[in-house]
Amino acid sequence: LFLAVCAVGIGGTFQYGYNVSIINAPTQHIHRFLNETWTSRYHKELNPDLLTFLWSVIASIFSLGGLCGALIGGSMAIRLGRKGALLMNNVIAIVASVLMGISFPTGLFELLIAGRFLIGINSGIGICVQPLYIGEVAPKHLRGGMAMGTSIFLTGGILTGQIIGLRELLGGEAYWPLLLSSSCFPAFAQLLFLPWFPESPRYLLIDRGDELSCAKALKRFHGSSEFRREMEDIQRERFALDGEKPKKPWQLFTDRGVRWQLITVIVMTMGQQLSGINAIYFYATYIFEQAGISAEKIPYVTLGTGACECLTALTCGLLIDYVGRRYLIIGGYLLMTLWSVVLTLSLTYQELYSWVPYVSMTCIFAFILSFGLGPGGITNTLTAELFIQSSRPAAYMIGGTISWISFFTIGMLFPFIVNGLKQYCFLVFLLECSLVAAFIFLVIPETKNKSFLEIKKEFHKLNFGRN
Repeated sequence: LFLAVCAVGIGGTFQYGYNVSIINAPTQHIHRFLNETWTSRYHKELNPDLLTFLWSVIASIFSLGGLCGALIGGSMAIRLGRKGALLMNNVIAIVASVLMGISFPTGLFELLIAGRFLIGINSGIGICVQPLYIGEVAPKHLRGGMAMGTSIFLTGGILTGQIIGLRELLGGEAYWPLLLSSSCFPAFAQLLFLPWFPESPRYLLIDRGDELSCAKALKRFHGSSEFRREMEDIQRERFALDGEKPKKPWQLFTDRGVRWQLITVIVMTMGQQLSGINAIYFYATYIFEQAGISAEKIPYVTLGTGACECLTALTCGLLIDYVGRRYLIIGGYLLMTLWSVVLTLSLTYQELYSWVPYVSMTCIFAFILSFGLGPGGITNTLTAELFIQSSRPAAYMIGGTISWISFFTIGMLFPFIVNGLKQYCFLVFLLECSLVAAFIFLVIPETKNKSFLEIKKEFHKLNFGRN
């Protein structure tokens, strides 16, 4: 089971974290490449406004690709199977890596844009299908910890991208095409390791009706003595579904039986993206400068933020099946609310006392720790748990679409929010975090150690009233 999580993670959410992270290091080198390419092609200087526009397209086309990936990920998981969809997804990553790698020697920045779009599609599919596979192969007493593999590999991807992007490694001017094309290595790793693992047993039995393959897969994952209990649980869910086919995303919006589960996924996904974590990373460089850290050393301090997120994802993975989902996610949002207050005050009085920048630095790390401990990891875990087999792929498509739209929207609006409100922008995030915490407290039941059918029964009262 542990090795299966590693095999799906390396080509799944790891790619998302890695490709979000590596684009920051070569910013100046890509600007120079765009200028030189434009001059040699059109024999005139590139307009600064057009340069900004082209760079914005290269950076943000990734989100558009992610949105497309989220829209097709669920359908691929139904048609090709969870494992099949992940294997096919690596072909997209390899093509994207080739396009980004040859953009510099060919002098075609259009290939860079196309490559970023394709790697966005790869990330969108991975972030949709990987939690599906892990959620379906995990026994219920380990489901939380295993589902945290999604978050652990995502944060691991961010940290790896930050390390590889250092100027001593591939962040130098000569190596940036190699840096952008290095995402083919996780893809090759998954193509090498994932075929050794079985398809999701739930998919094999409920969607394909293949009882023999399901039993073989369960024996591989759970051992010959434990597999019967899991088989009975899947049989019960299959019986309850009574031959119901996998639903399309739009069908979930009209299904009263999943109304509150769907509202929960939408609120949690938007809450995760709009929680202020992007603002924290935006402000990090400024706060580190104010604390007296030199510009050359800031990339190394920023590694601390990546390591911080990775560490909390691991901690959350160890705690989730003991503490429960509700306590961790509500606690995470409440702590983020607290740090938003402290950070607003410390940024307001930043110039007043020499020790205040250090309070701001502490707040940055505390905010990231609180995010990783709750919202960062548990949002994806709960999406898998709140739906039964026929609704789960569609739920991930909706959750993924909302996530990428929120990611894109915050990227577009955030500079204006910061320019308008300055440090008081954290008051907006404070309000958002406290509202999401209140919603989770009032609506979401604890899902620890419960089967998918038991969780569905918990929501039945909310969806259809007490009667």
